[in-house]
Amino acid sequence: MWKGKAGALLRVWGLWPAGVPRRRLLSCDAASQAGNSSPSCWNCGSPGSPGQGDRFFCPQCRALQPPDPTRDYFSLMDCNHSFRVDTTKLQHRYQQLQRLVHPDFFSQKSQIEKEFSEKHSTLVNDAYKTLLAPLSRGLYLVS
Repeated sequence: MWKGKAGALLRVWGLWPAGVPRRRLLSCDAASQAGNSSPSCWNCGSPGSPGQGDRFFCPQCRALQPPDPTRDYFSLMDCNHSFRVDTTKLQHRYQQLQRLVHPDFFSQKSQIEKEFSEKHSTLVNDAYKTLLAPLSRGLYLVS
């Protein structure tokens, strides 16, 4: 029974872009700026700029980009890779990210951006739930 739940809790999606038009951009730490797995924007073709700002959106056309499969929950939620997590900071980061990528904000966008938004939002939810609970956080750390 627990193996199924643990497997779901430890699932890593891997998504990431950079800032929604007319929305405040998030500041990211150095771990969050490690680079983007996608070399160019799917929408405008502009080359990616690893390490520049937040990786959710294209810096040129501001289109939501696909999730980064190399990003882990700790870097996504801007936390140290440690069992000790500041849950207040975690909750604040969760709310910030959902304001950026929640599907409700993409209802008038292209189908591709809607799908990326759903994937990002799901990843943020999974990361938050996993890191919030001590047991799932510990399991995620050892995986």
